[in-house]
Amino acid sequence: MSEKLDTIVSFAKRRGFIFQSAEIYGGLSSCYDYGPLGVELKNNIKRAWLKEMVQKRNDVVGLDSAILSPEIVWEASGHLQGFSDPLVECKECHHRFRADHLLEAKQAEPGYVKEKPVELTDIDCPDCGGKLTEPQDFNLMMKTELGVVEGKKDIAYLRGETCQGIFLNYQNVIDSMRKKPPFGIAQVGKAFRNEITTKHFTFRMKEFEQMEMQYFVDPNDATEYFAYWKTQRMNWYTKLGMKPENLRWRQHEPDERAHYALDAWDIEYNTPWDGWKEMEGVHNRGNWDLSRHSEYSKKDLSYTDQVNNKKFIPFVVETSGGVDRASLMFLADAYSEVETRSGDDNSKHEKEIVLRLHKDLAPIKVAILPLSKKEPLQKLSLEIQDKLKEYLMTEYDETGSIGKRYRRQDEIGTPYCLTVDFDSLEDKKVTVRDRDTMEQVRISIAEVADYFADKFNN
Repeated sequence: MSEKLDTIVSFAKRRGFIFQSAEIYGGLSSCYDYGPLGVELKNNIKRAWLKEMVQKRNDVVGLDSAILSPEIVWEASGHLQGFSDPLVECKECHHRFRADHLLEAKQAEPGYVKEKPVELTDIDCPDCGGKLTEPQDFNLMMKTELGVVEGKKDIAYLRGETCQGIFLNYQNVIDSMRKKPPFGIAQVGKAFRNEITTKHFTFRMKEFEQMEMQYFVDPNDATEYFAYWKTQRMNWYTKLGMKPENLRWRQHEPDERAHYALDAWDIEYNTPWDGWKEMEGVHNRGNWDLSRHSEYSKKDLSYTDQVNNKKFIPFVVETSGGVDRASLMFLADAYSEVETRSGDDNSKHEKEIVLRLHKDLAPIKVAILPLSKKEPLQKLSLEIQDKLKEYLMTEYDETGSIGKRYRRQDEIGTPYCLTVDFDSLEDKKVTVRDRDTMEQVRISIAEVADYFADKFNN
């Protein structure tokens, strides 16, 4: 990992965002656990996505489909036949690599001449310099068995993507919710891929979480809605504070698109450790999915437009993003190191970390900080927290100087710190400090709930 990624990984562990899974046993490769602050960040991202994609719309509904599905689902989707990566193995150290990644890395080297094709025979093992085997297809699906009697078990698969559950429930949603194209089905959930190589922390994992929406449209309207959803998805990231200069669109070349995709674009983020990398995809999947499931299930999944007297299998415009990738990118985008600003005269730090997360994503919204551990201030501080924690995630912290406590909250992205001092006992007011502007305002305790309700409802 690069030094810049190492910084994020170390910070994420130290401040309770992300831990290596099973670390006390040496760790499980490419699997990570979200700590107390990480799970709040991740849940806030999911809530923000569902609010934007479902709650604020009349044409999109939610779904939570099963993780396990029978083998025929993945035969119909094409995953068992074509969901594979080219695997090569080093003959010396036996480390495995994706052949296409090795070729891309070789082509990115300085001095590479594009007109000269690169062959795998020109590439040695990146780890030990040994020779590589010929590439073989490596299926990414995770297979399991259901049943209790050995030899009589049914084959099932952990889903490799969440969207297939949406296609399986397309007709159920139409029937139960009285929907008609154009409409969408949105889902957040786990997916599993037996990746050959995983790297860059939570960017590529074997167990990950997706935020996907499938929008079903008349084939004649697919191009229009494709452009519409591209705009909507890019706007979502910038509205949540991601720097526009770190975002861009990239269209897939015809030879890199999925076989069913009529068009495909990625929102890429300019990572500080590996340049531009995919964060979310918007795809025109055509009618591939519903056609295949109609064929394999023997169920007619076409739609009859009675107004215009025509029948068609809807095209699908897909938006597909990763919760884990979004969490990593929001962390990287918000992470900043600034000159010491906490006002703590005893601080030994020349630099301080400020995590400038959007207030809707911040794990802790308000920190309650009594200036002293004396009982009257503790009591008043806890009474104020009781009012706020009904609708906001709060944290109570009475340990250390006020400067150190400000610094701790800045590091985890808390937008507001509320300080209760000795004057509060007399004038019934507290001081609220803004993380980004460092502006401090004195407000009445009686107005605290309304003050923060206004801050988090804008």
